[in-house]
Amino acid sequence: MTIFSYKLTQLHRRLDDQIRAEMKRRMPDTWRILRLKWLRLTVKERLRTSPWQPQSR
Repeated sequence: MTIFSYKLTQLHRRLDDQIRAEMKRRMPDTWRILRLKWLRLTVKERLRTSPWQPQSR
């Protein structure tokens, strides 16, 4: 795992934690949750398409 993919994985985990924390609130902010989920999906896609990842055949 490269440092780049490690940092993206950490960011993905932090976004997951923030989404969970927001959803536990008494009145969760729907727009914040949507934005966090969009960011998490962007990070996940970036991890998947990263040129530094080994290619599986």
